[in-house]
Amino acid sequence: MLDTTPLTQAVDHFADRLRAAPQSRLQRSAAAEALALAREFARWTQRAEEPGTEPREMPDAGMFAVADQILVAAHDLALVLKSDDEVAEAVRRVEEARQRAGV
Repeated sequence: MLDTTPLTQAVDHFADRLRAAPQSRLQRSAAAEALALAREFARWTQRAEEPGTEPREMPDAGMFAVADQILVAAHDLALVLKSDDEVAEAVRRVEEARQRAGV
């Protein structure tokens, strides 16, 4: 069984940082970065689960919901990843989004 712990730990850390961020930081860029990552992970999961279909876009539930959105999307993604390389790529994307978000 594939160990996706690095992904879940990275996204848990990002979500915790988002929840602790002031509203002004969320408004500037953090919420947008988190939503973009959640949408990216949702598309990745949908491509794995439903190849050949048009991915649906995760809705914008607001800046105070993005932490939950990235958690759900990442945990869904963790279920369909097939290799350590895919896990490493997902972790890299989380870290890059967290840095761009400034949290």
